[in-house]
Amino acid sequence: MEWSFAPAEELIAAMRAGAVTSVELTDEAIARIERDDEVVNAICVPDFDRARAAARQADQARARGEDRPLLGVPVTVKESYNVAGLPTTWGMPPHRDFVPAEDAIQVSRLKDAGAVVLGKTNVPLGLQDIQSFNDIYGTTTNPWDRARTSGGSSGGSAAALASGFGALSIGSDIAGSLRTPAHFCGVHAHKPTLGLAASRGMVAPSEPALPVELDLAVVGPMARTARDLTLLLDVMAGPDPLTFGVAHRVELPPARHARLRDFRVLVLDEHPFIPTGSAVREAVNRVATALADGGARVARHSPLLPDLAEAATLYMRLLVSGSVARFPVESLDQLRTRVAGLSAHDQSLDSVRLRAMVCSHHDRVEANTRREVHRHGWRQLFAEFDAVVCPITPTPAFPHDHSPDPMERRIDVDGVEHPYFDQLVWAGLATMPGLPATAVPAGRSPEGLPVGVQLIGPMFEDRTPLRLAELLEQVVGGFQAPK
Repeated sequence: MEWSFAPAEELIAAMRAGAVTSVELTDEAIARIERDDEVVNAICVPDFDRARAAARQADQARARGEDRPLLGVPVTVKESYNVAGLPTTWGMPPHRDFVPAEDAIQVSRLKDAGAVVLGKTNVPLGLQDIQSFNDIYGTTTNPWDRARTSGGSSGGSAAALASGFGALSIGSDIAGSLRTPAHFCGVHAHKPTLGLAASRGMVAPSEPALPVELDLAVVGPMARTARDLTLLLDVMAGPDPLTFGVAHRVELPPARHARLRDFRVLVLDEHPFIPTGSAVREAVNRVATALADGGARVARHSPLLPDLAEAATLYMRLLVSGSVARFPVESLDQLRTRVAGLSAHDQSLDSVRLRAMVCSHHDRVEANTRREVHRHGWRQLFAEFDAVVCPITPTPAFPHDHSPDPMERRIDVDGVEHPYFDQLVWAGLATMPGLPATAVPAGRSPEGLPVGVQLIGPMFEDRTPLRLAELLEQVVGGFQAPK
């Protein structure tokens, strides 16, 4: 039997039953990577010798009666996580030789749970793109169409899962970096509630691995099924033992409902800043129909929904000001000159992003205060609804675009061009207030490309969108392997 596309839960059951060993699963995964990854280019840093050794140790542990959550399961890790003995570059050539001495906390949790790490997956330069390419490791392609991107910044992980390179992967998300690649490659991903999973060691090679949680940013699971997302999230969740973990433990509340007909869902498919492409709109409507047919209460509008235009503006201000503080793009004097030339009436997202590059502390505090107002608005909305269904990006995977200035790139939405980074507004809807969001496959575009949607849930009620994802997988369909 071939196991490459089997869910992690199925692999674990088979190993418990003695139907397969971790060594056999690991050898099969490595053989598939060696056969297929030359074109996909998902695994940028293989670690096969240590993977085989870990698989042997997993089989020996099981023979002794041990049974850990991921014992013997082959997995991959996004390149941006520190793995002792392997390079962590974030695709930045000046750091191509940086090799950390310690594992990131989430890599340690994977290993403690018994997972077998096959290697690291490709990312964009500095994790700052909606594609995954860099001068060190090259370009990761979409397994469904090699002329298109796998997404970013966890594009290598999504492409690996879609290609059968391991059963699970871990990534990160600040601008849809888990959800967009899942949407583009036809797999599942979960952006946890902000602060739910510790991120120490998922850090740029220029910075020390301190127990600091960055604003907006999370680490999270990727898988081929919704149930596998929950399995991996349970391993990842929990505070850093150096900080909140000294006194706090995580006990996520159960999903609000077990049955589809008990869910109350708000469905969105329009945004004031960018149109929704026909393929994505059709996917959202497909999910809405499945929800209604399953007995769920489905609404298309609510006065409780926070203002989408202000949400997008706040998100861009917080995202860009934080990014520029860590990765300067040009001199402050040049930026201030450009901002001074903007019209006061220009409230486009391009102008919002440019102004955010010179954001003052006062501006940042003001934006954070408005964020808290939005968070309170979401609390009120989730008293009436259990989840929000909406796009992840306006289109399926787009053709590779490596033009050097991302600010000059354009995204084609049904034949009309829009600023490249405007497509982040849907991802930012959950990111800005720190809400959990689960990306689920929702069918195919007319060209045969995967199309996903996201299920946004209440803060720290991650099991609610995950359960809804599980139920939708049963009625809409889940992962399909590329032919």
